Amino acid sequence: MMGRQASGQKQLFYAFDLETVVPDDHLLRGIDACLDLSDLRSHLAVFYSHTGRPSIDPELMMRMLIVGYAFGIRSERRLCEEVRLNLAYRWFCRLGLEDAVPDHSTFSKNRHGRFRESGLFRHVFETVLSRCMEAGLVGGEGFAIDASLIKADANRQRGIPGTEEIDWTAPSVATRPVREYLEALDEAEPNGKTPKNISLTDPASRWTSAAGGPAFYAYSANYLIDLDVGIILDSETTTARRTEEVDTTQVMIERTEERFGIRPDRLAADTAYGSAPTLAWLVEEKEIEPHIPVWDKSAGKEGLFPRSAFTFDADRNEYICPTGHALHTTGRITTDHTILYRSRNHHCAGCTLKPRCCPNTPNRKIARSVHEEARDYARSLRDTPGYLQSRKDRKKVEMAFAHLKRILKLDRLRLRGLSGANDELPLAATALNLRKIAKMIWKPPKMDGKSVPA
Repeated sequence: MMGRQASGQKQLFYAFDLETVVPDDHLLRGIDACLDLSDLRSHLAVFYSHTGRPSIDPELMMRMLIVGYAFGIRSERRLCEEVRLNLAYRWFCRLGLEDAVPDHSTFSKNRHGRFRESGLFRHVFETVLSRCMEAGLVGGEGFAIDASLIKADANRQRGIPGTEEIDWTAPSVATRPVREYLEALDEAEPNGKTPKNISLTDPASRWTSAAGGPAFYAYSANYLIDLDVGIILDSETTTARRTEEVDTTQVMIERTEERFGIRPDRLAADTAYGSAPTLAWLVEEKEIEPHIPVWDKSAGKEGLFPRSAFTFDADRNEYICPTGHALHTTGRITTDHTILYRSRNHHCAGCTLKPRCCPNTPNRKIARSVHEEARDYARSLRDTPGYLQSRKDRKKVEMAFAHLKRILKLDRLRLRGLSGANDELPLAATALNLRKIAKMIWKPPKMDGKSVPA
């Protein structure tokens, strides 16, 4: 028999408890058990006035932001609506059924003010990282580093060539990201390189492209992870330039060592991080094994002798060519931080191997990096078991970026300017770490087959 929903008189009183309606195995229960915001108010205390009307609770806003980033809710308007309707979100944010949800504009006001000035997002990220370390999820023996392009909130069509003059004082472009960009230009050292295109919406973003795709304005998300289970140890945002991405290696490793007292025995990265200065810093200053392919352009043109065909005599400080003649140097260091070694013209003039060595020049020239010893050490690790394991482990940092873009839906930034990107990416890293620790160490409490409050 077909049933019919009863629609009698409405009930006058309800007995309702959010604690009982949120499933025991809900991800937010695990996140809540691992999240400690007890010192948030003391961290922000100096940024609030002692008089006036009470503000929205900063812990409430922080919890709402964590919900948004952990579940890929990118819009703050939608986040407020979801928290208003979703009982699990209300429970996590400590909101009762009748409690009001803050307006979305509250987030913008605090994000650009107190939260940014106080470094709150970095503080919460490091608090969660400390919790991961206490839970034994950070080994500290091996790290991996990489960068990934994140699209900026900038229209591809609203940009001009970098060679054109721009009136940044015009009302149509005089926005906060533009002011931050101009201030950064005043403080930065000139590098002499003009960008191909400049966005009028977010001029700090860089015109770039992934392999095989169309160009777009973007920033680089740089993550340093621990190789045990892939916990993110540090996050840094840069413009989408390879040199800046590589420079963040030192920043993040030193900051992790300073804040948490851990330094890895090995660092895994791709070839972009195999430059001579980076390898020298890792080997000579930090005593870290660089499990990184060496950035090497010494192979030369096809059909000609590569540099590996020449033997270096360290005692005599000279290279020996395949015919046994020496290449000498003056010892002068070039602007590329290399030392040039040259053969004698009369040795090369009558040499039968000249067509395969230096067919278009009177002698052979070899440039040796001042950090060649560190490069040689990195090459010597290439076939060791530890190096081969690091090549496999490095996929964990790629997985972190995949989760960032697919699960957290952060393939495009919402906030503009480098400061906006610096707000979003630490929050995303915090959400990724919270999701991981909640899934790995938290178990729903049980008692006699019945759930009890967590």
